[in-house]
Amino acid sequence: MRKDDRGFRSNRIAPVNVGDELDVKIEAVGEKGDGIAKKNGFVLFVPNTSTGDQVRIRVKKVLSKVGFAEVVGKSEQQESESEESSEESEESEPQESEPEADAEESTEDSEDFGEEEQ
Repeated sequence: MRKDDRGFRSNRIAPVNVGDELDVKIEAVGEKGDGIAKKNGFVLFVPNTSTGDQVRIRVKKVLSKVGFAEVVGKSEQQESESEESSEESEESEPQESEPEADAEESTEDSEDFGEEEQ
């Protein structure tokens, strides 16, 4: 790649193409509220996202310095992490629910609220 007189790269080719699907992490939110992700330093604007979101995107438009994409789902990495955490919570769920049932039974016995019958 050649540099022009100002030190900028000319003939820079974007590392993405229209139609590409990528798993990205939203690194920041731009002035207009779109999420900002990067692919090899190339900025992609992704509407309806927040900082820290891990999403799968489809590139809709590519300009010389930036691109625009839309969310098509959760990133595959995030899906595998959420599946693991849901399996862990399912395994521990019965243990957590048993004490709750005991607590409900013990509170049903006292309906007099401290009043004594005469």
